[in-house]
Amino acid sequence: MTVTAITGARVFDGEKSLGVTTVLIDDGRIVGVGGDAPAGAEIVDGTGATLLPGLIDAHVHTSPPSLAMALRFGVTTELEMQGTNTRDRRARAGEDDTLADVRSAGFGLTPPGGHPSELFPPDFKRPGAGGPEGGKPAGEPPYQPDATSPEAAVASVRQLAARGSDYVKFMIDDGSVEGHPGLPMLDQATLNAGVAEAKKYGLLTIAHALTIDATRMAMEAGIDGLAHVFVEPCTEEILAMIKDADAFVVPCAVLNASLMGHTGSDLADDPRVASRLDEGWDKTLRSSFNCYPQGDIQDVLDTIKIFHDAGIDLLAGTDVSVPVPFLGGLAHGASLHHELQFLVRAGLTPAHALRAATATTARRFALADRGRIADGLRADLLLVDGDPTTTIADTLSTRAIWRRGNRVAA
Repeated sequence: MTVTAITGARVFDGEKSLGVTTVLIDDGRIVGVGGDAPAGAEIVDGTGATLLPGLIDAHVHTSPPSLAMALRFGVTTELEMQGTNTRDRRARAGEDDTLADVRSAGFGLTPPGGHPSELFPPDFKRPGAGGPEGGKPAGEPPYQPDATSPEAAVASVRQLAARGSDYVKFMIDDGSVEGHPGLPMLDQATLNAGVAEAKKYGLLTIAHALTIDATRMAMEAGIDGLAHVFVEPCTEEILAMIKDADAFVVPCAVLNASLMGHTGSDLADDPRVASRLDEGWDKTLRSSFNCYPQGDIQDVLDTIKIFHDAGIDLLAGTDVSVPVPFLGGLAHGASLHHELQFLVRAGLTPAHALRAATATTARRFALADRGRIADGLRADLLLVDGDPTTTIADTLSTRAIWRRGNRVAA
């Protein structure tokens, strides 16, 4: 293969800006950062642009068509927090350079009738089961964990490990934020047992928790990371619990905004986004969950800044799933750029926001081969016009995308 040399671009390596420097790609890997392009190299002129690591969305629910859509927005890896893309079921995504790469929890632990069952009408047929999102995944039906007791949770975690889950998700939700108070919810003993068992297998543990009370349960159980930030104002007690546990947080501010009735219409109106959305995703992005209108998005943004100032690792994620309006305000790929804008609006610098979508997420999920621009790592790269380290919205100004060194269509 011919070496590709990206020249003249500012480089943000996932942690810091390197200034204008040359990045070399060969055989799917980054083989040089700095220096001159070798003779015979294919030159990509990056003048006026910024080269970033491929972005990572740390909270999705996905499928092959959605992975393709994410990649068109420069999201080269999606981390699935409930779904079917476990190790034994994602061979296509791993080798297809028209799709974002994916890791998955499989299905999360929740009691019968618990979250997320309340989100779906009784007659709902998920896109993907022969529907517009594409065909059924290969292999056996996905494993459905049993969370009815501590013993059942332990047995379920063992099955998730055996069946290829990359990490384990626990749903701690009584339905109050979604407008369905009184949902069956994991009790503390069952949660504790499941988390302890996952740690025996070396599996990262993540909790869905939208309230401070649910977050407190997660911290008491020893959860490694939170898949959401709670909707209420932050308290000193919960801040101390998260910081003392060295837990990470995936705020999903775009999701909380949608819960509170804010749509993604402004994002959908951006021509850099509109050109990459079909009718179904455009309609979905312009809608919202709108199930917690009493919430204040400023509380969420204030909490994000408090966490950042306390040194808590923040990871960029969206909770995007399928193109239906009642799960609206979100779209694969596009909403990760929106999340970066929310992080900056909360008070993070653009560089800190970019870390949340690259190096920090790769480190916390032990994805040692990506998330940075450095010798030997996967050549998952995003070249954008402008400078998103000063103007975060420039991440949407796509000039080129590479997945494993292969340039892909935006």
